[in-house]
Amino acid sequence: MTVWEIDFYRRPLQDEAGNPLWELLICTPTGDFQYQAFCSQAEASAGWLVAQLQMLVEKGHSLPDRIRIFRPQTFNLIEQVGKQLEIAVEPTRRTPTLKRWLEERARQYSTLASYTRQPYQPLALDKLPPVPLSETLWGDRWRFAALPAADLVNAFSDRMIPILDLPDSLLPINLGLASTVPIPGVVIDGGRQAMRLALWLQQAQPVSLSHIPGAPDGLILEAGLVDRWILTTFEDAEVAAAGQAFERRKQLSQGLHFLLVQPDDSGVTYSGFWLLKPED
Repeated sequence: MTVWEIDFYRRPLQDEAGNPLWELLICTPTGDFQYQAFCSQAEASAGWLVAQLQMLVEKGHSLPDRIRIFRPQTFNLIEQVGKQLEIAVEPTRRTPTLKRWLEERARQYSTLASYTRQPYQPLALDKLPPVPLSETLWGDRWRFAALPAADLVNAFSDRMIPILDLPDSLLPINLGLASTVPIPGVVIDGGRQAMRLALWLQQAQPVSLSHIPGAPDGLILEAGLVDRWILTTFEDAEVAAAGQAFERRKQLSQGLHFLLVQPDDSGVTYSGFWLLKPED
């Protein structure tokens, strides 16, 4: 499957008439293909994007099977392009090659005559306030946990788990983690709600979990492009200490952690498993 990572948005640049410039960046996840083009804000449209992609086809490039985007402001625009050209569009925070290129481009803008000197953060997105998870989804119990990196994938990859999300880019071996590094996680015993919760999580597209100290403490799920959910709150000192250990272990594991949903703690049946890592 061929994948392109795409960003199309305004930059701190303007044309000779003082109109804001938009920039289109296209790359493959491996970075072996890159394409860049500017247009004025007045030209920024699905039609202009379609014309750019069709021009690439005329130059001998094949259209991708899937387009990945991380910027919610342009999702609808690129979704229109995908429908017109019959390309699947996937909203995801995991566009690492594109994000590195955006940061490189941001350093280059100040050297251009069209630079406006406006404050600019290439990856900044407006985050939504966290929303409490519906009580109808929450299970019976939950807890912080940890598994050695060597055991993490083997413990779940060969099991019959209805929802299993193990991106290659997040495998401990591909992150260069030692086999003994403890990978922190959160385990939810969902009881009768386990499969319903797992299906909701899969639709929400989990990205990362964070323990947020406060009064009370909270467990926050980052999901989708900018969504944030309060999975639970708690005031128990022992659980808070476990949450602090969870965050310390995340620092040692390059942010890698996991989320496991199961009906109970028997170890016989699992409903969903996700490898997670912050993607800000």
